[in-house]
Amino acid sequence: MTATLTEPTTKLPPSTHPYAEVIHRLEEGGSMLPDTPENLMQIIGLYKAYAVPMDFYWRDLLYIAEQVFLEPIPAFKYFLPQEYLDLHNHYAGDDADLRLWRGYATAHQELLDFMDKGELKAKIPKIFHHLYHDRINMEFAEECMRAMLWHRGMGGELEPYMDSEEYKQNADRAIRAFFKNNPVMLGLYKLFPDMFLEQCRQSTMTSVLGLFWEIMAPVFFEMSDIYDEGGFKGVPDAMDFLVNGIFAIAGRPIYHRVKIGDEWIDIVPKSKGFTWLYEAAFPYVEAVFYRTSPFRGTKSYNAQAHEVPSDQNDFHFGILYADKFPVGSAGIPPTLLHQDMYHFLPQYLIDYYKQHCRGEDDMLIQLAVSFQRSMYNVTSAVIQAGRAALLYPLDDPNPKHLLANRHYFEGQLNRFCNPKYGMDKAARIGMVQDQNYR
Repeated sequence: MTATLTEPTTKLPPSTHPYAEVIHRLEEGGSMLPDTPENLMQIIGLYKAYAVPMDFYWRDLLYIAEQVFLEPIPAFKYFLPQEYLDLHNHYAGDDADLRLWRGYATAHQELLDFMDKGELKAKIPKIFHHLYHDRINMEFAEECMRAMLWHRGMGGELEPYMDSEEYKQNADRAIRAFFKNNPVMLGLYKLFPDMFLEQCRQSTMTSVLGLFWEIMAPVFFEMSDIYDEGGFKGVPDAMDFLVNGIFAIAGRPIYHRVKIGDEWIDIVPKSKGFTWLYEAAFPYVEAVFYRTSPFRGTKSYNAQAHEVPSDQNDFHFGILYADKFPVGSAGIPPTLLHQDMYHFLPQYLIDYYKQHCRGEDDMLIQLAVSFQRSMYNVTSAVIQAGRAALLYPLDDPNPKHLLANRHYFEGQLNRFCNPKYGMDKAARIGMVQDQNYR
């Protein structure tokens, strides 16, 4: 199916950017992804398939950040206790702070069914499912968290706060309380305080990512329901829903607390005023969609090979660039995530893949390509949200304002044109313009 080209209707001359067609589409309020029924079907199907494991990710991330914390040997951190499965999502259910999904607030039923019997379709002790790797793959979630922690300095106020004396004092209180009955660990803390502090920062970023995904899961569930009801007419509708959702929950508090015994200790208090948009959403897109880290086995870590940038700003190994290798890694390409999504594909997407796949073994690759398309749409929503927050309306009558918008859009697209380290060749934005990219 061929996408209809979007002609610019602004008061500006046509863009001369290499991706001028995409620029014009963004100026018209569209997405980087062409508006076709096939694209809409793929991205919504993937949002649904992503939302179910994401419902596990955010719950387990909060469990790890709040209760596992600095456990020296966290062997059972992926064994989610019932209290976190029953934990109410703040954006679903009758008692929601802001109801983004019409469904229920506890863990999704499809997730519970999979956790009960797994791929094996057999009710056996959880430890055997775990050892057989028949489970939700939290390694992907932790890889995303590490990318956000490592690529620091991406805006927001949380980053400098984690280096502040106040944060260090809060962390010190939590660490001492956590190990109050463990003199060995307290002794090690006295010898290596910076090591423990860095682990505490990692725990804080774990909480941040959990709070981010707590919102995205009900958003994706609601989008799937709307699509099933025939509510989305095209890709721009889906993108607009994301943009509106981003602004609706932009001010959601970001915090980190630890439960020690019956006491909650704040490491990053809600009173600091850190918000979801600037401390979680924007850093997540930058760290995970664009940067992450070079995937072992596809890039040489030898400095003389010059395959890994010396500047972290030039890292280009995220989902928007990634080739789709069936390699089962928690990094990028995130095929462990794809394996998780595979269990929860809606039937219409399974039928689509059967029609276009090179056999059933190819379905994971096709799923990965669809996921890439869906993430270009999410990135488009973030770009449009950034434009709306920082610049001018798309229908602004002032040509200077429209030109500022264009420069912003072109600046975003320039990231896919940079020849350094082969970034332009690695980018997949040109490929997702073609429906035959499979």
